Amino acid sequence: MPQTLVAAFYKFASLPDYKEMRQPLIDFCAERDLKGSILLAEEGINSTISGSEQRINELLDHLRQDPRLSDLKAKFAHHEEPPFHRLKVRLKKEIVTLGVPGTDPHKLSGQRIEPEDWNDLIQQDDVILVDTRNDYEFEAGTFEGAIDPQIDAFGEFPDWVKKNLDPKKHKKVAMFCTGGIRCEKASAYMLAEGFEEVYQLEGGILRYLEQTDEPKSTWKGGCYVFDERICVDHDLKTTGHKICDECQWAIPPEADACPHCAGKISA
Repeated sequence: MPQTLVAAFYKFASLPDYKEMRQPLIDFCAERDLKGSILLAEEGINSTISGSEQRINELLDHLRQDPRLSDLKAKFAHHEEPPFHRLKVRLKKEIVTLGVPGTDPHKLSGQRIEPEDWNDLIQQDDVILVDTRNDYEFEAGTFEGAIDPQIDAFGEFPDWVKKNLDPKKHKKVAMFCTGGIRCEKASAYMLAEGFEEVYQLEGGILRYLEQTDEPKSTWKGGCYVFDERICVDHDLKTTGHKICDECQWAIPPEADACPHCAGKISA
């Protein structure tokens, strides 16, 4: 059986006609048996989708015909079994929900750091390294020395910043997330709040894992992904994690029960 290709991509772009884009995209993907999710908002597009390599490339070529999406980039991984079973194209207020009106990555954006330069940056003594993802994602794996904001949703990130970071004290802040979209929006927010030097990992964790040899990597653990793979390892292969039915945290393959729930019960 041929492997399924999984493509993850996003693009902040002004799409005032995003509602009219929905049905044509549904039809285009359905005709090619593509499964997964596509989010459309006035601020852009965000998607993780799976199918054959030919059909995925047809979708990307189709989207790039729109001048506003002409430089759309995608990250790819192969999977033995299809990770999605249906197609969802949804209209949203934001393609990633921060909840702070006026936050615009078109106008403000952190300095993009390529994976090959990331280790040198985050090992500097004056750089604060922040994981912008949710607590259950952090638990599955993260970069050495990263701060866990302990948030349940990205919309809680602004409050955490206000309580824990100071633009006058924390001059250099480096951030990362799964594919880059959350830190791109978080960096726009932080720059608007007065932080001087904000850095973001270009392409996110997935691109770092794809381009960094494991012996040189500062990543530890698995990378949580929002599909049936649950977590992927440094080779972007499924780790064997399962999802807890009670709390939705990822259960390591070697564990007999959810460590998160067990910790609550024994507390």
